Amino acid sequence: MKLSPAALARIVPFAIFMALLGLRGALPSGVNFDARWIYGLSVLLVAGALIWFWREYGELARQNLPEPRELLQAVGVGLLVFVVWIQLDAPWMQLSAPTASFVPLDEHGQLIWPLVLLRWVGAALLVPVMEELFWRSFLMRWIDNPRFEAVDPARASFKAIVLSTFIFMLAHTLWLAAIVAGLAYAWLYVRSGKLWTAVIAHAVTNGALGIWVVATGRWEFW
Repeated sequence: MKLSPAALARIVPFAIFMALLGLRGALPSGVNFDARWIYGLSVLLVAGALIWFWREYGELARQNLPEPRELLQAVGVGLLVFVVWIQLDAPWMQLSAPTASFVPLDEHGQLIWPLVLLRWVGAALLVPVMEELFWRSFLMRWIDNPRFEAVDPARASFKAIVLSTFIFMLAHTLWLAAIVAGLAYAWLYVRSGKLWTAVIAHAVTNGALGIWVVATGRWEFW
């Protein structure tokens, strides 16, 4: 099946990010390179892809920005998901044992601030746009109709919401927390009909999580 330009615009940035995420964990141990900086490369490439395809993201046009009430609701949901996320970390709530995949510390245990800021900016500003375009704008609607742009998010089926959330869960270690997050972001998108509400909630969650991780040293959440 041939993918439309709108579909490719939502798939390609996500595919780039996931490919580089896999590369970060696949570098041979003998390679004299700090794999943590690959995250910076992924940020640059994904940002470039989003800019390249920007005209395909009609849902993110200025006229689709949330109203003040919707904005407050999105921020509230994002904070609620953050609080829930850091609580749902019991062993049975994990798909695999958590590992600290990104620890921005030097050999003396001191924070490497360029790495911290790079990770935080990527997670709080770039990832929410990329992921909501893929998980909610594309996949959730595509499950209902391969011509996904014709699907009004307010009319997304229960099957599409649940199935896309289940797949979203598989991409995270904390499966129960991911279900809560996926359903919350989908609810915002369906309720408002505006992707920005899901993006903002996702950004608030990731931004708060990044600050909490740095403050507590719970690197397995990053």
